Formats: sequence, structure tokens, C-alpha cells
Amino acid sequence: MRKILAAVVLVVFAFLAFRHFQPEIGERLFARAAAANVGRDVRDGLPDGLHVALCGAGSPLSASTRAGPCTAVIAGRRVFIVDTGGGSVRTLGAMGLPVGDVEALLLTHFHSDHIDGIGELMTLRWASSGSATPLPVYGPPGVDAVVEGLNAAYALDRGYRVAHHGADIVPPAGHGAAPHVFPADRPLVVLDDGGLRVTAFPVRHDPVRPAVGYRFDYAGRSVVISGDTAPDPIVAEQAKGADILVHEALNAGMVSVLERALRADGNARAAKIMSDIPGYHASPGDAARAAATANVRMLVLNHVVPPLPLRILEPYFLRDATTHYEGPIVVGADGMLFSLPRGADTIKRDDLL
Repeated sequence: MRKILAAVVLVVFAFLAFRHFQPEIGERLFARAAAANVGRDVRDGLPDGLHVALCGAGSPLSASTRAGPCTAVIAGRRVFIVDTGGGSVRTLGAMGLPVGDVEALLLTHFHSDHIDGIGELMTLRWASSGSATPLPVYGPPGVDAVVEGLNAAYALDRGYRVAHHGADIVPPAGHGAAPHVFPADRPLVVLDDGGLRVTAFPVRHDPVRPAVGYRFDYAGRSVVISGDTAPDPIVAEQAKGADILVHEALNAGMVSVLERALRADGNARAAKIMSDIPGYHASPGDAARAAATANVRMLVLNHVVPPLPLRILEPYFLRDATTHYEGPIVVGADGMLFSLPRGADTIKRDDLL
């Protein structure tokens, strides 16, 4: 009985001490978290090779586990971003990928959900690195108009930050972005240096023109990112022999369920949009067929439509995709990292969130 009483007294004492010293406990916990996370760089633990991180596996439809479309490609220690949808830049930071080291942004097309993170990306890159050169933004014709508009929109913000922090911390010349336009009517190498080759290729996303995908080759490993596309044989052609195909995926049957629910709710406008979108996207089965034709080692699905709040929905989302492709199929979610080490044929998967 005395032991029980002593235990009760100890618990009560601990509770009262916790209540009394909460600010001090919080201070110590915060200091430890800051020391552990400031300067975190996920690249420090990676082998030389090619790495793919999903910083946004979602779409314009809100999803708690998927920001707007964004894929980070790490070649050695060089960081490139393909598209940057809403919320993706903050996801990059949470994943331990330093935004200040982003070498370039590559855009697949100019739908709002693929470009609405550019302002945040170019601003945080500038502020965190003190770069004296703007963020290079590669894309098909039209990228110059997008970049010029963003530079104009953020001009006032530029002035505020220079006045506040000083030109030695945020050099005025490094603010914003700089467009690099390439033709999108044929496959074209857009970057080729330091052992890295990036090839852009046109895809079918009508009426959105131009639209492209990208292939990254480095250290004997390769990754292909489809961008938004309807089923198109050029994706399989460009992905031939690649290690990973990151392909967009929309389940039309699930979208039709949303359409019917919207019509029943009297929302005809949103229902019409739901009925329109399957026509210029690919299904999980389409992506699986492309992966099989290209003989890739792994298929990763991104731009997931509709949102999948529970993993139990993934088999329904995939439906018959596994009958078209025998390799591993991953339904992408933010924080996933796929590593392709130099001199090997393995694919290692980690989760950074």
C-alpha cells in the first residue's frame, strides 16, 4: 500500500512540476529542435548518384498529404526542381532539401497548379543563399511571359527586403528568376554538363500547348518525369531503359463519382470541370503500360487525382494497373525519396516526412 501511495504522490508531483515549469521545458525542447534541424541537408547522407524526391505529388484538388506538383532531382549534390505547385516549397524545407541550393527550375507547362509556387521558390532561394544571380527557369515557349510577370509581381517585395536586410545579405541582382526558353516541338537536350544530361520532350496535353516531360541521366542512372499528359507513346520512347518513370495518374472512375456527387449537390460548374479533366490526363493503367513498354525498373505515380486521404484507397486507385506492368508501382506521396546510386542497379526508397 505504501508503494502505491508513493507512486501516486510521485505522479502528482511530476504533474505539478510539469505544469509549473512548462515554459522552461518548452524552451529546452525548442532549443534542441532548432539545433537538430538548422542546417539539415538530406544530401549529406546520400551516395553519389541520381535521387528523386517528391515535394508535391498532388493536383489542384486539396489533399493533406500531397502539395501541388513538384519533383526534386538530385544529381550528386546538384538540386533541380521540376514544377513547383502550391505548398511544395515548404515541403522541400521540411524534407531537408536546402532551397538556397536549387540550381534551376524546369517547368513542364503553365497550368496554375504547376507554377503557383515559383514566387516562393525564387524568393526563399534568394534570401537563404544570398545569390547574386536570379533563379534559372527552363521551359517551353511562354516561360518568358510567366517569369516576367512574376518578377513584376514581386518587385515591391524585393525593395522591402533589400531595405530591411541590406544589399550585402540579399543582393538586388539576385532577386527573381531568369527565363531559359527552348523549342518544344521535338526532344531536345536542354542541359548537358558535369556528367548530367537533361532532355525535354513534347507530350500531349491538349488544349494545353506546349507541354513537355523531362529525362535526367547521371552516373549511369536515369529518371523520366512525364509532366501532365494524356496517353502518349513518346513517354515510353523517352523512358526506354530508365530506372524510374514518374508518371501522372488520374482515375477516371473515381473522378466520375465526384462528378455525380457535385451534380447531386447542384454544383453544375464544378461537375462540368470533373467531366472535362479525364480527357487530357493518363490513368494508372496508361502509366503502367508506358512503364512496361519502356522496361523501366519502377513506376512512381504523381499528380494523383483524385486525392487519396487513406492508403486503403490505393488498390482502388490503381485498379488494373498491376496487370499491365510487373514491376513495383508506388502511389506517390510527399516526402518520398528514391535513390539510384552510381555503379549499381538498385533503387532505395526512404520517407523524409
